[in-house]
Amino acid sequence: MANKSNGTGLKLNYKRTALIGFAFFGILLLWQVYDSWCPTFLTDIFARRMYGLSSAELKAGDPKKILNVQWIVGIIMACDNLAALILLPIFGNLSDKTKTPIGKRMPYILTGTFVAAVAFPFIPLFFHQNNIAGMVVMMAIVLMFMMMYRNPAVALMPDITPKPLRAKANGVINIMGYFGGAAATVLGIFLKLSDYINAADEARKVWTIEIPFIVASILMVISALVLFFTVKENKLAVEMKDQMEEGEKLAAIATPVDDDKPMSKENKTMLLAILGAEFLWFMSDNAIGTYIGNYVIYYLNSVSSATMILTILGGLASVIGFATAGYIADKVGRKWTITAGLSCTFVGLIIMCFVAPTGVVTGAHGEYAFPVLLYVVWAIKGYGMALVHNCSFPMVVELCSSKKIGKFTGYYYSASMSAQTVTPVLLGFVFNMTGAWRALPVYACLLTMTSCIVFTLLVKNIKANKVANAKGLEALDGED
Repeated sequence: MANKSNGTGLKLNYKRTALIGFAFFGILLLWQVYDSWCPTFLTDIFARRMYGLSSAELKAGDPKKILNVQWIVGIIMACDNLAALILLPIFGNLSDKTKTPIGKRMPYILTGTFVAAVAFPFIPLFFHQNNIAGMVVMMAIVLMFMMMYRNPAVALMPDITPKPLRAKANGVINIMGYFGGAAATVLGIFLKLSDYINAADEARKVWTIEIPFIVASILMVISALVLFFTVKENKLAVEMKDQMEEGEKLAAIATPVDDDKPMSKENKTMLLAILGAEFLWFMSDNAIGTYIGNYVIYYLNSVSSATMILTILGGLASVIGFATAGYIADKVGRKWTITAGLSCTFVGLIIMCFVAPTGVVTGAHGEYAFPVLLYVVWAIKGYGMALVHNCSFPMVVELCSSKKIGKFTGYYYSASMSAQTVTPVLLGFVFNMTGAWRALPVYACLLTMTSCIVFTLLVKNIKANKVANAKGLEALDGED
């Protein structure tokens, strides 16, 4: 018999939660490869088209020309996110209403995974062939089907996790996701994008950029199959019914949720405040994520593998953050946990404002040594944003019943995708106007500070009632 509430409190099944985390493993795996390679692909291909020179020649001759194409890069990256902004709520609502023998989320997860996995390796192939249209179309297909996958995959955790346990469950889910990101990052260390970019056209080897995309596709499919064969949605929904009902009574919300009545004014105000602050911190975080590859290659003049090491370091710090965020939230509440995370991130970004090229030549193509200070920034930022991401999503789905989790997951991702639609374009124009890569950390600093102020002033700290969580081996039991 599966774990049930036994009068002593709710139990988080860590083993099952980790298996659900394979969905997030696939999400972060793909995004890590996408965000690390695609902006540089676009920069390189547009620089060559506009100026008749390779980006390596432009970097050596007139680096400002590289900055001049960033607004185009930003628009293309933003168009993808604009499509996601439309599609995420649609797939969230559809999956809420779907009933199949394999569950309401699983059909979307499987379809999205397999189509995205097939299309993904064509992105570097078209880039290598200097085919802008083909590359952008493949990027759009991947993003469209990942949106079909993403909302239902993320909604799966709160579907079968009682409300007071979702912060800790989200920590487990995110740790699994960062394993996916780490897998992609290791590939980037050994297959250096900067080696490909800095080489003459005739010396470029397509497999240098193709292998990471193929491996990512294979691991995505494997993760989806593991999820499908180990997590039985319909069966778990029945087994968890009593715990889910108990969780509703213990929710950290201003007023109880009632599907038969309009959302209360207090809950609506809290939802809008969370989403508004989320929009701002995602504008900041996505600005860094979108342009860090170009920042390292074209501003710091360092090897791209350094970006991958940054990602690993940030990922390790994030794992620590995700592992501790639930416990911190139990003590001080989710609001102050997020506020602490935003403050921590702000400090890291302030430090980044003082990072500059080292001027010490170490690479085979004349690259500079990587500034050690940036590693410190990534550790601080990684931990801080882990606290933020760990607690923010549970706060949003806390405000709805189990019947609307997909819809509210859509709200959460609409806010994040809106930010990711606006920020690449806006920052691209900022680069174009200032002609300075230093605009990146300043821009991110201002947005993070504003999001922290908005969140702290407008969101109430409503702590969930205490529950007796399972400890040690008891928490891993799948059956009594």
